[in-house]
Amino acid sequence: MARLLYQGHGSLRLTTDGGTVAYIDPFIGKGYDVPADLILVTHQHHDHNRIELPARKKDCRVIQNMDALQNGIYQKFIVKDINIEATQAYNKNHPKNECVGYLVSADGLLIYFAGDTARTAQMETLADRMIDYAFLPIDGIYTMNAPEAAECAKLIGAKHTVPIHMKPGELFDRSEAEAFRTEGAMILEPGQEIVL
Repeated sequence: MARLLYQGHGSLRLTTDGGTVAYIDPFIGKGYDVPADLILVTHQHHDHNRIELPARKKDCRVIQNMDALQNGIYQKFIVKDINIEATQAYNKNHPKNECVGYLVSADGLLIYFAGDTARTAQMETLADRMIDYAFLPIDGIYTMNAPEAAECAKLIGAKHTVPIHMKPGELFDRSEAEAFRTEGAMILEPGQEIVL
């Protein structure tokens, strides 16, 4: 079974049943010692793009927003047993042409890493994808706030939705996380790893 470690803020580590390791938006927390097969970066703000943090396998693939969005076209990738699709991500602080989210397929699961965003036009189509886990930012300063994220969660319709990116630069804030109320909401604490 795939496992997911929440490292804190917007940083996560996914490990597939086959042992493929992917880091998403490395920045903060612990758990960067497991060598990466894949590093995904949603945009170039300092709290998302510390690609030097994870240990890497020799064939590690780094996919950043500039790779994932080219000439207005959202790209698709396959890295070992992981399929990746770039998605829309934007708001007043994050230009549409400089930011992406990712839909990641592994071990029969579909996981949505939204990136720093507000509601996007593409979210209206995501319910059809039957997403298993969605990770949505809720800080209300650089991204949408918890109520806005809850509205997006309803639109997306994932089985489980996890709030992340709660306060700028900080690992976690429980009061902010608890303000995120929607069906299927799940709170993860930094350092917590779950079986998906």
